[in-house]
Amino acid sequence: MKLTIREIANMAGVSPGTVSKVMNQTGSLSPNTIEKVKKVIEETGYQPSFSAKALATKKSNMIGLIYSGEVNVEFNHPFFNQVINSFKTAVGQLGYDILVFSNQSFNIGKEDYVARAKHYQLDGCLVIAGEQIEEAIDHLDQSDIPTVAIDLKLSGDRSSYIMTDNEKISRQVVEYFYLHGIRQLAFIGGPNDSVISDIRKTAFLKALNDFGMQYQEEWIKHGNYFEESGYAKMKEILLCGQIPSAVFAVSDMMALGVLRALKEAKISVPDEMKVIGCDDIEACRYSSPSLATIKQDQVKIGKLAANLLHDLINGCEVQPSVFVDPELLIRESGKI
Repeated sequence: MKLTIREIANMAGVSPGTVSKVMNQTGSLSPNTIEKVKKVIEETGYQPSFSAKALATKKSNMIGLIYSGEVNVEFNHPFFNQVINSFKTAVGQLGYDILVFSNQSFNIGKEDYVARAKHYQLDGCLVIAGEQIEEAIDHLDQSDIPTVAIDLKLSGDRSSYIMTDNEKISRQVVEYFYLHGIRQLAFIGGPNDSVISDIRKTAFLKALNDFGMQYQEEWIKHGNYFEESGYAKMKEILLCGQIPSAVFAVSDMMALGVLRALKEAKISVPDEMKVIGCDDIEACRYSSPSLATIKQDQVKIGKLAANLLHDLINGCEVQPSVFVDPELLIRESGKI
C-alpha cells in the first residue's frame, strides 16, 4: 500500500511539514530530526506523489509544450523538430519534464491554455507558433504563467519570444548575389498568409530596391514550405519566358524541390542558375548539388528558449525578445 506523507510523519514522530522540509532540503531543522525522517523514508521506500511534491514546493518541474495555430504540416518541418529536440535536451538538464498540448478542444469545447496549465500545475509554457494563432495564446501571454514563444511575438510581463532575424535572412541573400553581379532574382515564399514568410518577402523586395535591382512579379511565388510546392513553383517560373539567374526559397525543403525541377528541365545548377534555401536542415549537405542555405541556429534557439523560460519561472528579469542572427552558408548550388 502506498504511504502518505502524513503516515511517514507519524512514523517519524514529526509533522508532515517537517517531512516535506527534509525531502526538499528547506527550512531549519536539527541534524537529529533530519536523520530520523530520512531513516523512515529509507526503510519504507517512500516516494511522494507528483501532486504532493508540487503542493509542497509550489513547483511541478513540468513545462507545457504548445503547438499553436492550425495543426498543419509545418510542425513536421525539420526546422521545428531540431528546435524542439534542442529545447527538450536543455530543459531536461535544468530538471524539467515536458507535457505536450495540442490545440484540440479542452473541457468546455474551446482552447484555454491558462486553465490547462493551472490544471496540470505547470511551471511555464513554450509556444511553437504556426499560422492563424488562436485567441487563447493571447490569454496565456497576458497571464501570470511564464511563457516563451518561438516565431511569435509576445508582450506579457512574464513572457518572452525568440526568432531568427528574418529581415537579415533575405538581405544576406540579395546582398550576396548583388556583390557577385547576379541581378535577376526569384523568390519562393511560404503561404500568402504566413507572417514569417511575409517578413522575408518584404525584406527581399526592399533589399532589391535598395541595391537598384529589378524584379518581375511572375518570379514571386508562394508555396507551403515543403518540397512538392518548391518543385511546382519552380516549374511555373520556368514557364514565364525569361527566367531568373538565381532563386531564393524560404525553406530548404522547397529549395530541394527547386533543384529537382531544374534537373528535370536540364538547367545546370549552379552554372545556369543559382539556388539558396533557408534553415540548414541536414538534407542540404547530401543533395546534388549540395544546397546553399541561410542557417537558422536551431540548437541555439532551443537552448535560449529553455534558459529564458527557466529564468522567467524563477522570477528573473529577461529580455522581452531575442533575435538570433542568420548565417549564409554557400555550398555548390550557390557558388558563383
